[in-house]
Amino acid sequence: MADKVALVTGAGTGIGRAVALAFLKAGYATVLAGRRMAPLDETAAMVPGSKSLGVMTDVTDAAQVRALFAKAKSAFGRLDVLFNNAGIGAPPMALEDIPLEKWRACVDTNLTGPFLCTQEAIKIMKDQSPRGGRIINNGSISAHVPRPNSAPYTATKHAVTGLTKSTALDGRKYDIACGQIDIGNAETPMTARFAEGLPQAHGAVAVEPTMDVQNVADAVMYMASRPLDANVLFLTVTATKMPFVGRG
Repeated sequence: MADKVALVTGAGTGIGRAVALAFLKAGYATVLAGRRMAPLDETAAMVPGSKSLGVMTDVTDAAQVRALFAKAKSAFGRLDVLFNNAGIGAPPMALEDIPLEKWRACVDTNLTGPFLCTQEAIKIMKDQSPRGGRIINNGSISAHVPRPNSAPYTATKHAVTGLTKSTALDGRKYDIACGQIDIGNAETPMTARFAEGLPQAHGAVAVEPTMDVQNVADAVMYMASRPLDANVLFLTVTATKMPFVGRG
């Protein structure tokens, strides 16, 4: 994969870090984007001798996103894979009580951020030689069903599915494939509270099983490794015993 270049947003922690490490270990030159530089440096240092570039970026800022992709192209000359991973949640609360600023923060990060990154990725991918590339969006099982009191996050993840489909359609003419991975309960710092129990649809609180985040990294690498005449449009990977399939 010496000639391949990947860019991962939210690469300093959790799923983003696990996926970035997988790209680095596979030999991709990897651009690591995130809001804080120190975690990006830590991610890069975990694979000594790898080729990486850390760029402090707020994906909600169009100018910063443009600068990120310009630096990626300047450093490595092309872009083969974009993993749109950066995202946030909102405090769990009744829908009617959610502050507008919390709604907007979710929309800006989880939807506008991937949109801006997708625009810049397409601009590079359609004009490079060999032409084309792959964009992978981090959806969520919330792109299928909501958790209680999660309207901002759930709405943005449903919207990401629309962005995925539109990108897959509009990218065809440029040999750009786009797919989405929907993840359920990967073990990261963000899911540590799952061990204490989460509200369920029927009103009870229950502990939810998690899975090793490496399962997510492996799934993303499978998607990324397909030739451009094949596309994994949607892939769902969940903890086997989590309450996703079934009634609750």
